[in-house]
Amino acid sequence: MTSRLLDPLTLLYRGPLSSCNYACPYCPFAKRTETAAQHAADAEALARFVDWAAAQTRPLSVFFTPWGEALVRWRYQEAVTRLSHLGHVGQVAIQTNLSGKLGWLEQAERSKVGLWATYHPGEVTRARFLARCAELDALGVRYSVGVVGKREHFGEIEALRAALPPQVYLWVNAFSQGPRKATSYYSPADLEFLSRIDPLFEVNTRHYPTRGKACATGETVLSVDGDGTLRRCHFVPRVLGNLYTDSLETILRPRPCPRPTCECHIGYVHLPQLEAEAVYGPGLLARIPEGTGDVGAYLARARGLL
Repeated sequence: MTSRLLDPLTLLYRGPLSSCNYACPYCPFAKRTETAAQHAADAEALARFVDWAAAQTRPLSVFFTPWGEALVRWRYQEAVTRLSHLGHVGQVAIQTNLSGKLGWLEQAERSKVGLWATYHPGEVTRARFLARCAELDALGVRYSVGVVGKREHFGEIEALRAALPPQVYLWVNAFSQGPRKATSYYSPADLEFLSRIDPLFEVNTRHYPTRGKACATGETVLSVDGDGTLRRCHFVPRVLGNLYTDSLETILRPRPCPRPTCECHIGYVHLPQLEAEAVYGPGLLARIPEGTGDVGAYLARARGLL
């Protein structure tokens, strides 16, 4: 059996942190706070993970997907910075609302850092959010900007697109009100409007049948919790092992997806049939289209998965 110990691996890290400084009505973690003990536990888990990553020799990429806002915490700023300077780490991405200070990025290896930044109308003014984006531009930090596509936000979405630099990708997450996702919420005119804003919006409007189909999760991508528990992705509860006590060589292998459908960008971009990497390239984790693939072909592949 060929060893996989030096194959590239992507880890989606989600520690115990579950607090946020925003109160978005569509989010279960809005305005949640944590005790000092809970913060200490999260800090300990994060430090253990970063130390583990630093001790590796295999190529790694890391995507922080916290239940809440992490970059207002110094420990996550330091973690992104440290990981970015490791020679075997290719990419470090993190989801954020950009509410925290950004000057710490001056100390990071910015060519490796990607921010998945979400704009939340009602929680921050457009002017303030755009000022933070301008800071990222001045620092030379790669980022994408996103917003949840609620109808009452359409005006803000259009204004945001007009104000952002043209090279910054503005993605729209389809708002779901049922098992058919966007098809049960948006009118044809809505879909046309949002597709003009985000040429890839259609890809996020569907539930893709995935049961029994190939997926890179479990083979080159793993989800890891604060205690080291490994799963193939955030959406499949079956435990595959533990990052700190089990051999990855015995865990990483091809596995068909056990879920009936996949509807989250973090999940379906790892479907080999979709070939998302052709469009996103090295920006895949931070949702930044940096590949050379044709968008029309990407949309056609997405339609073909239905």
